[in-house]
Formats: sequence, C-alpha cells, structure tokens
Amino acid sequence: MIEAETPAAGRAAKVLTVSDGVIAGTREDRSGDALAAALAADGYDVIERRAVADGVDSVAEALRAMSTGFAGLVVSTGGTGFTERDLTPEGTRAVLEREAPGLAEAMRLANPLGRLSRGVAGIIGHTIVLNAPGSTTGCVECYGAVADVLPHALALLAGQRLH
Repeated sequence: MIEAETPAAGRAAKVLTVSDGVIAGTREDRSGDALAAALAADGYDVIERRAVADGVDSVAEALRAMSTGFAGLVVSTGGTGFTERDLTPEGTRAVLEREAPGLAEAMRLANPLGRLSRGVAGIIGHTIVLNAPGSTTGCVECYGAVADVLPHALALLAGQRLH
C-alpha cells in the first residue's frame, strides 16, 4: 500500500519504439504517440522519443543510451510478442541491473491479450524500464496498469525514504 502518492509532475520520461516497420517508414509510430500522450497526461515530461529496429542489440544499445545519466522512466513499445523478431525482452534483460517482476506481471493483467506479452520491467541505474506491447491500445493499458505506483517507485529509486 502506498502511504502518500507522490505526484508525477516534473518527472521525466522517455519512449522507445521498437519496430522494423517504423524504421523502414512503412508504419506510423502510433503506439509511441499514444504512449507519449498517456505519459504527458499523467504529468510526465516526455523528453526523448526514439525508434529502433527489432533486435537484441538495437534494443540493448538504445536502452543503455537512454538510461545513461538519466533518472526517470523509459517505456518501450513493441517487440514483446511471439514472432521471431520480437526480441525486446531479451535486449532489455541484457542491460537491466535488477528486474521488477511485479510491474511486468501487473502490466500483463491489464488485458486478456496481455498474457501474450513477454515484456519485462526493471532498473538501470536510476531509471525504471518497462516493456509494453506494440499495439496502440495495449501499450497504453499496460502502462496504465502500473501508473499509480510509478511515482512512488521513482522516488524510492531517487533515494527518498517514504515509509
């Protein structure tokens, strides 16, 4: 139970879209747009958006770069499913220092199709990383499933003792 809600206002967030189609220019980044809008609506300052091709190395490199010297939230969208190119969880695990399985589990419960997500969540330095599905609705629902606890988690990660 969270004793006191810490407002998200003033918190920084970044969005990483993982999509071969977006990189090739054959798809619009609608899930990245939807996720950025949801984060902004919750008071986050979305300071960076990036898109990379599917793949372990591309995801790992992007997350490493996005979390270096950053304290806040990075949410990826895409690459969490069952196809051979869905490698976002593997790329994320390659750079996570600690996993946060409770966040990933809660995100999977947001929608019955969430059970098909292999997304992970965890910590790199002072950054919380969440993998959300590439569907426009799915990424917003998964983020929304944990949005209420993220300000508290970010405050703890920043060294605040809220208990």
